[in-house]
Amino acid sequence: MRRNERARNRVIHIARMTLIQRYLFRQIALPVVGACASLAGIGILSQSLDQLEIIVERGQSVWVMLKLTLLAVPQLFAVILPIGLFVGALIALTRLQREQELTAAYASGMTRWRMIEPGARLAAIVAVVMLVTNVLIQPWAQREARDQAFEIRTDLAALLVEEGRFVQGPNGLTVYVQEIGQNGLLKNLFIYIEEGDEVTTWDASEARFGRVDGQPVLTMQAGSWQQYSSAGVLQQLSFDGYVFPLGQYVTDTETVRYKPSDLYLDQLFEPSAQLIDTAGSRSELMAEGHARLSSPLYALAAMAMALTAILGGAFSRTGYSSRIAKASAAFLLVRIVGYAVVAASAWNGWLNVFQYLLPIAATALSLQLLFRALKPKRASAWSISALKARFA
Repeated sequence: MRRNERARNRVIHIARMTLIQRYLFRQIALPVVGACASLAGIGILSQSLDQLEIIVERGQSVWVMLKLTLLAVPQLFAVILPIGLFVGALIALTRLQREQELTAAYASGMTRWRMIEPGARLAAIVAVVMLVTNVLIQPWAQREARDQAFEIRTDLAALLVEEGRFVQGPNGLTVYVQEIGQNGLLKNLFIYIEEGDEVTTWDASEARFGRVDGQPVLTMQAGSWQQYSSAGVLQQLSFDGYVFPLGQYVTDTETVRYKPSDLYLDQLFEPSAQLIDTAGSRSELMAEGHARLSSPLYALAAMAMALTAILGGAFSRTGYSSRIAKASAAFLLVRIVGYAVVAASAWNGWLNVFQYLLPIAATALSLQLLFRALKPKRASAWSISALKARFA
C-alpha cells in the first residue's frame, strides 16, 4: 500500500511544476507565441498577396480571398512552429541569463534537468499541436481550399464575363458586362451569338447566373432579343424576365484533382489506384505521410538546440553570440537536410527512415552537449603559470 502511494506521489511530483518552473515556462512561452504569431502573419500576408488574383481577375469577393488565405495557414505550421519555437526560446533564455535569473535558479538548488523541463514541456506541446494539425486539420483545410479553387475556376461568372470587356466563349458566344457587383449581379449585359449565318443578340439591364434542375442558366431582367429572319427581316422581342440556358456553352466533365498535401494519412499509406493515377506515385504519397508524422520531431530538436546554446556551456560575461550563431546554423542545416530527405524519399522509399532519424539524432546530440560535464581546461605544461610554479 505504501509502495503504491509512493509511486503515485512520484507521478504527481513529475506531472506538476514548481513555482520557479511555472515562471520559466511563462517566460519562455510568451516569446515563442510572439515569434510564431509574427511568422504566421508573414505567411498570411504572402498568401493574401497570391490570392489577389481571385479578386482582380476572377471577380470574387474579399471573403473568398480571406477564406483561401486562412485555409492555407495549417500547411505552413510545419515550417512556422519549429522556427518560432527556436527563435522565441533563444530570446527568452538569453534575457533570463542576462538578468541572472537562471543563475538564481541554479543557486536555489535546481538541477539542470529541472531547469530545462519547462522548455521541454513547451516543445512537447508544440509537437502535439503540429501532429494534430498535420494529421487532421491540414488535409481538411487543403481539401476545402482545393474545392473552393475548383468552384472559382469553373464558375460561369468567371469564365464567361469580365467587367468592361468582350469575352468570347465557345460555340460563337460573346458576352459583355458593364459592371459586376460583389453579390454577383451583372448590370447592362449584352450577348452576341453567331451560329453560321444566323446572328442573335440579347441585352438586359440586370442578370444573374444560377442553376435550374442542375443545369447552368442566366436569368435576365428588363431586356430584349433581336434576330434576323431568313428573309432578312429584323425580329425583336422585349421581356421583363427570361431564363437563358447555358448548357451548350459550358462543360461539367472536370473533376477536382487532389494533391498529396490534400490527403489523409490512410489515403497516403494505402492509396487507391485512382489516387495513384491522379495525386502521385505510391512512393511520393508515402514520403508525404512520413513527413507529416516526422515533422513534429523538429520542435523537440529546436528546443534542444536553443537550450544547448544558452545552458550548454560555461557562464560567459561577454554574451553567447558565438554559441547562438552556431546553434542557429546547425538548426538551419538540419532543417534544410530534412527537406532534402523528404524530396529524396519520394524516389527512394528506404530513405523514409531518415525523416525520423535526422531530428531524433539532432535532439540527442544537443542533449548530450547540454548535459556534458563542464571540465576545467588543463593548463599546458609550458604555460607561464606552470613555468612560474616550476621555478619558484
